[in-house]
Amino acid sequence: MKPTMKAGIVLGVLVGIWTLLMGYSGWYKDPVLLNVFYVVILIELGVLIWGLRMTAPENTYWKQVGAGTLISVIGAVIIFCVSLIFTNLLFPNYFEELRTIREEMLRQAGQSEDQIAAALEASRSMENPVVNALMGVVGTVGTGFVASLVIALFLRKK
Repeated sequence: MKPTMKAGIVLGVLVGIWTLLMGYSGWYKDPVLLNVFYVVILIELGVLIWGLRMTAPENTYWKQVGAGTLISVIGAVIIFCVSLIFTNLLFPNYFEELRTIREEMLRQAGQSEDQIAAALEASRSMENPVVNALMGVVGTVGTGFVASLVIALFLRKK
């Protein structure tokens, strides 16, 4: 298996496992622990460094950037599928629970009922399994591209 494919699959599987851990632990229901989800960024950076080390001997800078972006795209396909399974099958009340948490946080921050209602309405379009999964794809590929621009500076054919 090619290094980019291997790293992309590892990325998708690790982020999928982390997502499931967040769900089954209930951390996504806690306003503070909810932010622990962003460990996915560290997972992606670690996998990109590992993957680009494997491809460095044969790749120039731009080929490394391409390899890192491809790793992210492959991972994003798996992440998209896991996200859909997570929100549709495993945790079908996910968006309602997040909405409740968001409402409590806004209330504790001293927002008026009108402000809370407006904020919740503004975020309603994101409370959709497909949109949510697509945002994961965009985040994964975008982060992968930007990170690859930097990582490739250090890991490439000399």
